[in-house]
Amino acid sequence: MFKERYSHMNNQIHPRDQLLQDILDSAHDGDCSKRIEPLRLKRPVVALVALCICLTMAMPVLAATVEPIYQLMYMVSPSVAQFFMPVQKSSESNGIKLEVVSSYIHDNIAEIYVTMQDLTGDRIDGTTDLFDSYSINRPFDSSAHCQLIGYEQNTKTATFLITIDEWGSQNIAGDKITFSVREFLSHKNKYDGLEIPVELSSILTAERTQTVSSNGGGGKDYQSYLDFERNPIALIPSDPMEAFPVDGIDLTGIAYIGGKLHIQTAVKEPLDNDNHGSFYLKDATGTDISCNYSFSFSNQYEQPGRIDYHEYVFDIPQEYVSKYLLYGDFVTSGMKTKGDWRVTFPLESTE
Repeated sequence: MFKERYSHMNNQIHPRDQLLQDILDSAHDGDCSKRIEPLRLKRPVVALVALCICLTMAMPVLAATVEPIYQLMYMVSPSVAQFFMPVQKSSESNGIKLEVVSSYIHDNIAEIYVTMQDLTGDRIDGTTDLFDSYSINRPFDSSAHCQLIGYEQNTKTATFLITIDEWGSQNIAGDKITFSVREFLSHKNKYDGLEIPVELSSILTAERTQTVSSNGGGGKDYQSYLDFERNPIALIPSDPMEAFPVDGIDLTGIAYIGGKLHIQTAVKEPLDNDNHGSFYLKDATGTDISCNYSFSFSNQYEQPGRIDYHEYVFDIPQEYVSKYLLYGDFVTSGMKTKGDWRVTFPLESTE
């Protein structure tokens, strides 16, 4: 019934030329435009624009927010954007408004567009991260993930797409869910391809080491590493290297253990900042060499003063390490904002 109603309205309404051009420009400028042939955009764009205008006519008070949100929806899911149901329920805390804009139910999946707008300051920006602080209370078992898909500077509004996948392939339409957020990170700094001022030819073998309890890790050889060692040998943290060029992450060790190059970083109070990164080497041809594996460990858990250590291990013989340069990619956050945002809304199908 929903589709028939809007299809009838769409046939009587024509989009403004400027609005159509704005959406085409946005689609071409965004990442999604790389995956879409321009000629195939025309009919879905017209349908989407008509839907935006229908919604604007039906709910004039929402006109200021519907168009930019639906532009983002089109860029992320162009083939299904027109099926999203408006929700328009909001919660305000600490001068910031959380709004559930729309949802789309198909099969056992719910996709939900959510915005966060700073009404009083500049705490929301294009790097805003819900930082796993969001929760979804629902009457069914499921998994979910959150993706930042856009930020509008003029209104200080960040838009997120929440995807909930119900376990068990049951119809979830008609259920109510509560989406809540307790904090978020913003004003992040990214360091891509940063050369680390370390003379690798001067790296020595570690005189003292320690056995630690690993929190986990990764890397191309991590699985084979796990088969042999769950309590890895790590560097003993030293004073942070003063020349390390990333605020919020300390370089606390670099040395050889067992013929492998170990590089260790430390992040203080990681639950307040989510600062993280990774290292890689470059050879004389400019080829990047990833670490063979990495692991992490902590000095303590669930207490103030926690420090997370990350150790990156390269299988590069010590006699050849002088032929490489050390690089890294890092992300640090500049602000953490707390609040109590909570919205309950029904999951309604467009069918």
